Amino acid sequence: MKKKYKWGILAPGKMSAKFTGGLKLLENVELYAVGSRDLIRAKQFAEEFGFKKFYGSYEELVNDKEVDVIYIASPHSHHFEHTMLCLKNRKAVICEKAFALNSREVKAMISEAEKQKVFLMEALWPPFQPIYRKTKEILLGGEPGRIIHLNARFSFQAPYNPADRKFNLELGGGSLLDIGIYPLIDALYFIGVPSEVIAKASFAASGSEDTISIILGFGDGLMATLYSSFRTAGGIGCDLLCENGNLFFSRARDMSQRLNVDLNGKENTEYSLLPDGMGYQFEAMEVMKCLDEGKLQSDIVPHSFSLNLITTLDRIRQSAGIVFPGRDS
Repeated sequence: MKKKYKWGILAPGKMSAKFTGGLKLLENVELYAVGSRDLIRAKQFAEEFGFKKFYGSYEELVNDKEVDVIYIASPHSHHFEHTMLCLKNRKAVICEKAFALNSREVKAMISEAEKQKVFLMEALWPPFQPIYRKTKEILLGGEPGRIIHLNARFSFQAPYNPADRKFNLELGGGSLLDIGIYPLIDALYFIGVPSEVIAKASFAASGSEDTISIILGFGDGLMATLYSSFRTAGGIGCDLLCENGNLFFSRARDMSQRLNVDLNGKENTEYSLLPDGMGYQFEAMEVMKCLDEGKLQSDIVPHSFSLNLITTLDRIRQSAGIVFPGRDS
């Protein structure tokens, strides 16, 4: 019989609500505790989703000896502080992307997890999804041939509000860490770490970047172009242009996924899926599988992937002139 894990939520909000929707689908989950700086907000979230306890501080949450694993969904700017708080109290952690604001912080988080011998994973949605796994399977099968070019995008129109976390530099605002990270995940997942990075950005009145275009070079003619924006309704998708045909995948805001395989001389094949729980349960399943097996990191999203991700994000920011005051590496 599988162990039932007592989950804690640090920073209840929209993302925590989505993630909890995935948790509720799993039998080996106990919705145990919610921690917020606002006791009323913690109480409302706990009552809405069925958590047993709620706390008006993060410290109370991590000091609860019954909590097995904590999901962190605070703003990007607070991921480092809150992850370190959990790790120092020996709580297993799954922290939302971006893992932190820079590679220096991520390295410190990983070092602390290793020191405490505690599980740590970045909450990256794409690598766990069936469409991503199917795309990887087709590529590894060899029929499409070598990838020549990857083109990925994530954009939607967001009303400008300097206090909103999307536009607030103090909270790590900007399209890059919020949504541009997804096209970059595509590039790292399907190709690897780039040797060259070129980026150009436009900036909102608050000083945060609101649109960015990126070119990645991998050598031997292989390139990727990435785009994210809060100014255009470009949707979410990735095109893999290969020697013997193309693979196109996309998703909607409800997380429904679609893959179109168009190989030379063959009829198009289309796959589509709308996962239960918007697909967030797959991340939670991986966390608990790793805990069952005594692992300190995931094989699907290992620490090395998160390090490559944040290091490349740092390079993109440097190329585009994106600076987080007082927090740059």
